[in-house]
Amino acid sequence: MKLLVQRVLNAEVKVDGNVVGKIGKGFLVLVGITHTDTKETADFLAKKLCNLRVFEDEMGKMNLSIKDVKGELLIVSQFTLYADCSSGNRPSFTNAAKPEIANELYKYFMNKCEIEYGIHVEHGIFGAEMKVSLLNDGPVTIELEK
Repeated sequence: MKLLVQRVLNAEVKVDGNVVGKIGKGFLVLVGITHTDTKETADFLAKKLCNLRVFEDEMGKMNLSIKDVKGELLIVSQFTLYADCSSGNRPSFTNAAKPEIANELYKYFMNKCEIEYGIHVEHGIFGAEMKVSLLNDGPVTIELEK
């Protein structure tokens, strides 16, 4: 499982021109799932994400978590994080999990963040053609993987 985490002042995702997820200050999280990922993988990354200290404290140091700043999460499925471009110029996506497996873990991951860690979660629609916009803060972009 890979997470591409962007610290944002705001972000939203649209499907067919309609906003389906929108947040203020927090993280836009692109989630890629591969064949070997399990609920244990999702548990580990949910904990890491929700405790990641990349928000500035009163001294200007990255020392606060999303929980500390009462931030929100916009979580968007992104199978292209598992693109393999090692051969030729057209990416292969064989490393991405099958949609039915990926969707189950995607939902599990979102629920873990919201229920166990108490963070408000908005999300895209799994498998849909989405338009994502954001105002990156910093910019701060971090990849997390297990």
